[in-house]
Amino acid sequence: MESSQKEQKEQISQSWFEKHRDNIRTVSIALILAFLLRTFIIEPRFIPSGSMEPTLLVNDRIIVEKVSYSLRDPQRGEIVVFYPPKSPAIEDNTKAYIKRLIGLPGDRISIHDGKVFVNDRALTENYIAEPPDYIFPNQAQNLESLSSSQDSRYKSITVPQGYYWMMGDNRNSSNDSHIWGFLPRQNMIGRAFLRFFPFDNRVGELKTPKY
Repeated sequence: MESSQKEQKEQISQSWFEKHRDNIRTVSIALILAFLLRTFIIEPRFIPSGSMEPTLLVNDRIIVEKVSYSLRDPQRGEIVVFYPPKSPAIEDNTKAYIKRLIGLPGDRISIHDGKVFVNDRALTENYIAEPPDYIFPNQAQNLESLSSSQDSRYKSITVPQGYYWMMGDNRNSSNDSHIWGFLPRQNMIGRAFLRFFPFDNRVGELKTPKY
């Protein structure tokens, strides 16, 4: 009797599996593709802070693509998602940051008079919330790679090879390279290229400015 009941249960189980085999296969493939897509190609992200205002607002949803930087070098002006380097100024470097790429390897960076200078040339930045109200590097900072700029009153700092200089568009409310230093390329997750939520007039491509 018990043997018969056991056989019936096994038959029901096999019958259920046979009936849903195609659905199970489809769901399994979909899950695998979703995992591969998110890991290697694109993934959605949300904006947790105001450091990129006015370009990106808190709770904006964006798409990050991960393919470009395996095919080419990052470009100035691109918005990048990355893991920040270890620094006393960063509480948790396992949480991703999002900033704009300002300095490339070999660039000389200086910030003064409310402007960011790259190789002694002030950037035209129509996307920032307000001009930076600080000087970088300042006399109190003991930094390597310091050099003189064209204006003898200020120094500049040179971005090492394999590293980048990242800044938030909300310059005076951003924990970025002027606080914690250079970003190693290997810490980059990908390029933010699309804002898809909320559904307002800001939906669309995150364009890279021309300097």
